[in-house]
Amino acid sequence: MALRDQSFPLTVRTVLLPVALTLAIWFVFWFELRFGFNFTHYGVRPRSLSGLRGIIFSPFIHSDIDHLWHNTIPIFVLSLALSYFYRLITFRVIILIALLSGLGTWLIGRDAFHIGMSGVIYGLVSFLFFKGIFAKHYRLIALSLLVVFLYGGIIWGTLPVDPKVSWEGHLSGFLVGIILSLCFRESVPKPPKYTWEKENYNEEDDPFMRHFDADGNFIEFPDAVEDASDYVYHYRSSGKSSEEE
Repeated sequence: MALRDQSFPLTVRTVLLPVALTLAIWFVFWFELRFGFNFTHYGVRPRSLSGLRGIIFSPFIHSDIDHLWHNTIPIFVLSLALSYFYRLITFRVIILIALLSGLGTWLIGRDAFHIGMSGVIYGLVSFLFFKGIFAKHYRLIALSLLVVFLYGGIIWGTLPVDPKVSWEGHLSGFLVGIILSLCFRESVPKPPKYTWEKENYNEEDDPFMRHFDADGNFIEFPDAVEDASDYVYHYRSSGKSSEEE
């Protein structure tokens, strides 16, 4: 009998983080519009002491509706995949990607305010891809291929192609994702093992294998055959012996 694969359960907790992140970035944007605020100066300002606060605040700040929309779907999909397949390390991975990618942007970025969830998105893309490859788990490898199919093109965002785009934040997030995929090796769920794959498996105790004899012939009622060996049978002729009088 095969073990049930409960490595990836779907629970309310699975969708909690994706929904929370999505609502958070939309709420901040709505708050700016509703009350006339501009939180751009809370972004990452490289090599500036006050710019360090952007490491925490910048992922939730977006310049316009297009910027926000382009980050909404990826952060929801990728964080959902992270929460489902890596539930034990979900929060640690998200927090580390956000902090380390922000720190990397602060170290190598241009002298400007860097805002948006893109650094976290790039970190999740690289983490999910490389983690699945390193894990050698068939479901995680499938996830890696899916991530490449959906977001493989964003690799160009790590290059200084568009001066209006923070490629430094993208590059920092991408590199952080690779590093974390190597650091969290112990969190890989093990594929389920069938009964006959266990070390203590004994073929004689397997109810299914007992249906076959040494020659591979199928026995419909093996227990009945075994029980029959406990009896001793005596045979006698049915004919009567004749005697002369």
